[in-house]
Amino acid sequence: MNIIEVVNDSQKQLFLDLARILYKGDPNFACPLDGEINGIFNPKENSFYKHGEAIRWILTNESGELIGRIAAFINTNKAYTFDQPTGGCGFFECIDNKEAAFLLFDTAKSWLKERGMEAMDGPINFGENDNHWGLLVDGFIPQGYGMPYHKAYYKDFFESYGFKVFFEQYSYHLDRAKGLSKRFLKIAEWIAKKPGFEFEHFKFSNSEKYINDIIEVYNEAWKFHDNFTPIDIEDIRKIAKEGKGILEEDFIWFAYHEGKPIAFFVTMPDLNQILRKMNGKLDFWNKLKFFYYLKRKTITRARITIMGVVPKYQRFGIESAIFFHMNEAIKKKPHYTELELSWVGDFNPKMISIYESVGGVRMKTHYTYRYLFDPNMPFKRTPIIPLENRGSKVSQE
Repeated sequence: MNIIEVVNDSQKQLFLDLARILYKGDPNFACPLDGEINGIFNPKENSFYKHGEAIRWILTNESGELIGRIAAFINTNKAYTFDQPTGGCGFFECIDNKEAAFLLFDTAKSWLKERGMEAMDGPINFGENDNHWGLLVDGFIPQGYGMPYHKAYYKDFFESYGFKVFFEQYSYHLDRAKGLSKRFLKIAEWIAKKPGFEFEHFKFSNSEKYINDIIEVYNEAWKFHDNFTPIDIEDIRKIAKEGKGILEEDFIWFAYHEGKPIAFFVTMPDLNQILRKMNGKLDFWNKLKFFYYLKRKTITRARITIMGVVPKYQRFGIESAIFFHMNEAIKKKPHYTELELSWVGDFNPKMISIYESVGGVRMKTHYTYRYLFDPNMPFKRTPIIPLENRGSKVSQE
């Protein structure tokens, strides 16, 4: 077998093509856009290169056939906040061959070790953890946009190599036909009408205000959490800019108390319902196809990606009130029949309780693994978020 660093355009294309080859004919797979994946490994597009580095490889067999790929990266803002300096590996794909898989893991490990790392998380993203994060181990059904889909045999590869579960990630689904429970709606409506509290949804016409509100709430909600790092405001601006014409303004909600932002809630249309028809390509004709399907209201599912509540207000039921407003908004768009609530970590029992109280059913499980280079070092799972400092971020780095 031959491991090859990805440095030129043809190798970049092979890195992308492997997923199309492995999942060909699988109706559950929605190929990520080539431009999106290439952007993750482009320093001009990915702000994480300001405080990190990344590399990727492809693997071929003795006949020159493409059989695997992997990437490795170091986020220096995060790497040294753990007991062992920790890097990451991700975008792993491989044929059903353990020797090939272990060679890919070894390659990522060696690169990280040369740079002073003592542990490796995977499979993760060189970016925020709401996309391309975790290994699918249960719920091999169509994934929401940003949630990775994998071969079932990957789990054995990771665990046989020595990776251990660092935390579990759960995705809940809410059937809109069943609606929210009457008890929940009654409580949520009461909270939503309490004096001094105001709720409003995002508007592109005033996007900078809402972007700053997200930053303020996020930093306040998560500054006490282990391994916290602030969001880069440019990343939020980029999402807002690229989402114009796609995002639903009234699917993104904010809560205020006496004018101060105290919570936010972001829900996005599940673009995978269209992207699975495009095989990762966004050429001229596929752009036309994309907007055609968008106009035809092909998207029937929305994915809740992130919530944040300032600690001082986490016992007020603000999450319930936001769910109430979201429910009212979605009633006006009956083509949305399902909500995916993803993901919430097993370290965040409060959010799990909320998702279950609104009627969410656990449908999918992803694992984020950690591999310690020194097997004699004690392994620790992600700690449960203390109640007094608990935020409500659906996905947590």
